[in-house]
Amino acid sequence: MTDSIVVRMDAIGIATSDLAASLAFYRLLGLTFPEGAEELPHVETELPGGIRLMFDPEEPGKTVAGRGRGRISLAFHCGDAAGVDATYALLTDAGRHGEAKPWDAVWGQRYAIVLDPDGNETHLFA
Repeated sequence: MTDSIVVRMDAIGIATSDLAASLAFYRLLGLTFPEGAEELPHVETELPGGIRLMFDPEEPGKTVAGRGRGRISLAFHCGDAAGVDATYALLTDAGRHGEAKPWDAVWGQRYAIVLDPDGNETHLFA
């Protein structure tokens, strides 16, 4: 990786078959979520140190995360759009499977997905 690209771990995502049960479990461990979070399509909380823990309910009839891969995903902030593209190239040039080439997402981020050696999604964004 070049000195001009700064990549930092930003979030851990969990695909859950029962969002309400997952949130109740993590509340018992001291995490906080907004009132009514069980009804939301995406829930997250910030952990000490700034890492976000995110939960996304699985859609009935679909495989985990819609792709049949791992239940956990890691998200890395790559600074800017060029950082996403360069980090994606670095990982795929090293032989990792590019699940989704860099694109400009409708929610305003540059985004890409690469699978780790165990098939877990690694999200790259800026």
